[in-house]
Amino acid sequence: QVQLVESGGGLVQAGGALGLSCAASGRTLSRRAMGWFRQAPGKGREFVTAITWNGDTRYYADSVKGRFTISRDNPKNTVWLQMNSLKPEDTAVYYCAASYGSSPPTRSREDYAYWGQGTQVTVSS
Repeated sequence: QVQLVESGGGLVQAGGALGLSCAASGRTLSRRAMGWFRQAPGKGREFVTAITWNGDTRYYADSVKGRFTISRDNPKNTVWLQMNSLKPEDTAVYYCAASYGSSPPTRSREDYAYWGQGTQVTVSS
């Protein structure tokens, strides 16, 4: 089992920045691709970004490309999401997710085995 705990959410003005972290306990994350998803009120959970198990490759949704950066530190069992130039439409609950294994990550929720409880990000205009 893998337990994921997100932190770092909060309220920020448009144009500002926030950093989220995802700390894992239980089994190591080192051989798992990792992803971040988000869910805005009244909408489904959508893909934001993902990173391969070794950190070599990152994937981003078009809506966040150039503004968000995913990173990981395997010895620390932690994944981060740096969010810059935030927009009101980035307002959502952000979830960290661990994939089933070391295959390249996908944008599909079904390919992620473990989820955190989520952290709220609110961007005011």
